Amino acid sequence: MDKKDHILYDKSGNPSKEPAWIFRTYAGHTNAKESNELFRKNLAKGQTGLSIAFDLPTQCGYSSDHAIARPEIGKVGVPINTLEDFRILFDQIPIEEMNTSMTINGTSMWLLSLYVALAEERGEDVSKLQGTTQNDIIKEYLARGTYIFPPEHSIRIIVDMYEYCLKRIPKWNPSNICSYHLQEAGATPVQELAFALATGMAILDAVKDRNCFTHDEFEQCVGRISFFVNAGIRFIEEMCKMRAFSDMWEEITKGIYEVKSEKYRRFRYGVQVNSLGLTEEQPENNAWRILIEALGVTLSRDARCRALQLPAWNEALSLPRPWDQQWSLRLQQVLAYETDLLEYPDLFEGSKVVESKVRDLIDNANKEIAKIKEMGGAIKAIENGYMKAQLVKSQAERLAKINNDELIIVGKNKWKEGIPSPLTNDPDGGIFKVDPKSAEQTLKVLADVKAKRDSKKVEETLARLEDDARNGKNLMFASVECAKALVTTGEWSDTLRKVFGEYRPSTGVEGQKLNLESEKVVGVRAKVEKFLKSTGARPKIVVGKPGLDGHSNGAEMIAVSAKHAGFDVIYSGIRLTPEEIVQSAVEENANVIGVSILSGSHVELAEQIFAELKHYKADIPVVFGGIIPQPDFDKLHKIGVKAIFTPKDYDLMDVMDRIIDIVSQVPASV
Repeated sequence: MDKKDHILYDKSGNPSKEPAWIFRTYAGHTNAKESNELFRKNLAKGQTGLSIAFDLPTQCGYSSDHAIARPEIGKVGVPINTLEDFRILFDQIPIEEMNTSMTINGTSMWLLSLYVALAEERGEDVSKLQGTTQNDIIKEYLARGTYIFPPEHSIRIIVDMYEYCLKRIPKWNPSNICSYHLQEAGATPVQELAFALATGMAILDAVKDRNCFTHDEFEQCVGRISFFVNAGIRFIEEMCKMRAFSDMWEEITKGIYEVKSEKYRRFRYGVQVNSLGLTEEQPENNAWRILIEALGVTLSRDARCRALQLPAWNEALSLPRPWDQQWSLRLQQVLAYETDLLEYPDLFEGSKVVESKVRDLIDNANKEIAKIKEMGGAIKAIENGYMKAQLVKSQAERLAKINNDELIIVGKNKWKEGIPSPLTNDPDGGIFKVDPKSAEQTLKVLADVKAKRDSKKVEETLARLEDDARNGKNLMFASVECAKALVTTGEWSDTLRKVFGEYRPSTGVEGQKLNLESEKVVGVRAKVEKFLKSTGARPKIVVGKPGLDGHSNGAEMIAVSAKHAGFDVIYSGIRLTPEEIVQSAVEENANVIGVSILSGSHVELAEQIFAELKHYKADIPVVFGGIIPQPDFDKLHKIGVKAIFTPKDYDLMDVMDRIIDIVSQVPASV
């Protein structure tokens, strides 16, 4: 074999290395000032791009002073209300030099408008801005829940952004097809491929239907579509999935959309490795999971990601601390700079095993795409509930395998005994907590802006936004003017809500079954039947998702499991107020309320729920589930919560057993 076949050389014939991918950490919390400090520290440590997490009110289109927003301010990301917050957030950060990724969807146009307004205010050349707004609204309807408007209007906003960016911010990716959350919601590799590519086709079809581009300009639009994928623990399968993604995108863009330029057909993607498989039990094991998952998208040159962000070892416990994020960043740096990984061509080229697996994934994904096409495309498959139901089904099958010990998770259902982790022995328990007082800083900045801004200018720009929305004009121009006038996130969103309305998709729970039969199932069903005989009715549970947390996987699995155990189940989806949950429980004569919350707002929401129960003079037991740190258990118990379930409570029938005991007024160990 020629030496040049198995090592990389530069144009002068000297050994060379591939440039490293962009190093990111997904960060943002508390308020704009503290997030700015975190960003600048991470950049100083060697991070090479920004990946911004926004809090739930910002993602869902509410200003921080809205009642539904108050418990969520700064909990899972940085709160952004007006241009003033962006001034603070990017203080001393040269945005014209940054590659900035924003995890934002329903309000993506608004956050990009703020970014443009800030650049223009600083006198920067807007055309130099580089980065991505995630802006994959289809996966929001399926997996993450930060949608606002119905699908047709959401897609219109995305196309408006393509039209605006192509001519004014040519290096910006207006949308980022995000299959990451599909896998988090239970998607198999085939479903992740099919659903993500069907989403990409839906956006390209909408761009073509706008008929506002020449074919050359359309090709450039295709070149601005990027993908954000998930790398799970089965790293060989994940590497093959990435090769399949690349091959299928080539076929789609060349065959269906007639893109001639190879550059614009290239599958460009960034990665966050899997958080779904991280465990609360023996959390130190998560460090090795993260490393192995990173290998799946870095080992193979032909399937190597363009940007990579890693979760922290403790994300199954709560938000990571700055040290935890630093550890994940150092892992990337060791991999890229200390190993010889970047010195060689693709290590798997010619492998019959890899070629076979890639072909299998492509064939099955194409079959799934064909089903979606027969329904009329991804939008129709959202509206008829097909894709959502398939994800719920896959997630239920995955959890059943864990419960049956068919799928081994080290430290969870196998080799459970171990030495307590020293990583959690710090006074803070190894987790980060947002100071509740920090919300006051956000609210003060917002109040000051409202007091000082030109109210007439606000009214004029919002009136233009509404008029443009009603008349089919591109909304980016009015949105940028709104940003400059110091319009708030909630005001921008509410104006478009008036025109477009809001949307509630299918929950995907109806008709689902849990493939789980065991002695535990028999035992729980016996208790349910005993309850039925003694009361004349089956135990009824209202499964509630209060606040703005849209991660509904846990709630969906509890709803499916409760039905499997014999409960009557009321589950109405996400983004309910505590008032709506309690009112439903009272009207339905529920025996128990099950609350699912992952955003860190469990204490505030528990207080609101029990205030509502007191208002109705209702004595309905309440249980909580989600990512709830152990130190908060006592607070929840004192408020009145009967039982608390966290990710370590993976045994679904154990959960149901404890709930039926509570319903039957049998003391349950908590």
